[in-house]
Amino acid sequence: MATPPITIHAPTPSGARPVTVHVNSRDERLGLAHSDHDLITFLADAGLADPERILDNPAVVQWKGAAAHRYEIIAGHSPKTG
Repeated sequence: MATPPITIHAPTPSGARPVTVHVNSRDERLGLAHSDHDLITFLADAGLADPERILDNPAVVQWKGAAAHRYEIIAGHSPKTG
């Protein structure tokens, strides 16, 4: 199975999640999302129609290092950045 083109990376110490999109054989950073609203805004600005509908589609979006839709670091856990 191919890697999904959009990756939501593990939360940073501030709780933000880096967002990248894989296009033209490279990853381009879209920004740091602190919420689903931020994420939807980044994806809409990148040209995706109805980005809120794809957040839970594993063929399009890959959530790494923490559960989907979670933006905080849980005390005692060190998220893996993959």
